[in-house]
Amino acid sequence: MKLYHGSHIEVKNPKILTSSRVGDFGRGFYTTSNLEQARRWAQIRARQEEVSAGIVTAFEVPEHLWEHSELRIKSFETADEEWLDFVLSNRKNVDFDHEFDVVRGPVANDRVYVCLNMLEDGLTDRETVIRKLKTYVLADQILFHTAKSLLFLEYAATEEVSCK
Repeated sequence: MKLYHGSHIEVKNPKILTSSRVGDFGRGFYTTSNLEQARRWAQIRARQEEVSAGIVTAFEVPEHLWEHSELRIKSFETADEEWLDFVLSNRKNVDFDHEFDVVRGPVANDRVYVCLNMLEDGLTDRETVIRKLKTYVLADQILFHTAKSLLFLEYAATEEVSCK
């Protein structure tokens, strides 16, 4: 199975990112099975870094990764209440940490972030957010949260993505 990472640089040897910015599923190395999503992430990162092109790095992972007994894996099939609680825990508390090696589930896109921000600011309620989330078609994201989990990513190729 192929997974993709969008950035402004090629990443042959992934690392757990520990920056102050925490993603939906916590700190780590983010990938997606959706090549178009990775291309969008690469373009965003390239613009942020003020470079002319982004880079999508492709990785091969074992097909049986999701059933691997050595890894603690959390899978969210949809953006439901459990997913919402997990994402909000990561967003609200920079010290929040979970016990999973790998987390996969829907990615919060711009529309979802608007909903989450409205919830955090008290402008809407959980029920309304959950109802809206059910109508969105969301790409996936897969977080590799531990050094052990990174061992399952095998570098495959890179692709340059223009920011034009």
